Amino acid sequence: MDKAYILENGIIELYLLGELSTDDELVLERLLLEDKELKDEFDSIEANFEALALENAINPPTAVKENLINSLSRDASKVIPLPKKNPYKSYLAIAASIAALIAIGSVWMYSQWNDTKEDLQIATEQNFSLSKELESLKDNLENTSEYLAVLNSADTEQYILKGNALSPSAKLVSYVNHKQKKVIVNATELPELDENHDYQMWADVEGEMINMGVISKDSQLLAMNYINNAESLNVTIEPLGGSYHPTVSRLITNVYL
Repeated sequence: MDKAYILENGIIELYLLGELSTDDELVLERLLLEDKELKDEFDSIEANFEALALENAINPPTAVKENLINSLSRDASKVIPLPKKNPYKSYLAIAASIAALIAIGSVWMYSQWNDTKEDLQIATEQNFSLSKELESLKDNLENTSEYLAVLNSADTEQYILKGNALSPSAKLVSYVNHKQKKVIVNATELPELDENHDYQMWADVEGEMINMGVISKDSQLLAMNYINNAESLNVTIEPLGGSYHPTVSRLITNVYL
């Protein structure tokens, strides 16, 4: 056992805690007498243990001291002198043990606190995600109920828009309820467009094309803007996100109301 082994394996700490064998204690004590640098390290660790123990010391009740003094006074003959302890091992061994337990307990509590904090963060994120999903489902249910009410209403009229020469396979079914001022379209049979273009619906009012909205690529049934006094419904192909004015040259279908 040399100095490097002692420092790397916490031999000094084990010595102060009373955890070394008698042979190892003798070896360490001999090295402390021979190596000043090792002795300085020993003194530093011993002082740290003592300071930590004193910081966490708990004063005993006053009655304990009084009872001890009275007991010693009554029978001094029973006092047996204790053998002189090793100069490097005093009450600091007990204090160091308490300090070590406190340090271990602190590390354990910190680890538990971190685990609890992480679990709480995960639970919070999961609750937020679940809340968003429930809100989305609620919105979808409300929209579906609204669409079905319009489709089943006796006041709703159905119009089928068929594709022209520009897009012969195109087909769009629209449901118009003038009383409720609702327009629902089924766009499932419109040909798929590239990522840079969208379908857009327009209402013709006295020769002016008014935007009814962009037809979403991700929905089968969707509500469009109702336009008063519309004479026809028209669908054009526009740049992604729609246009302020229709691209008449890319009109693919229309129907008169």
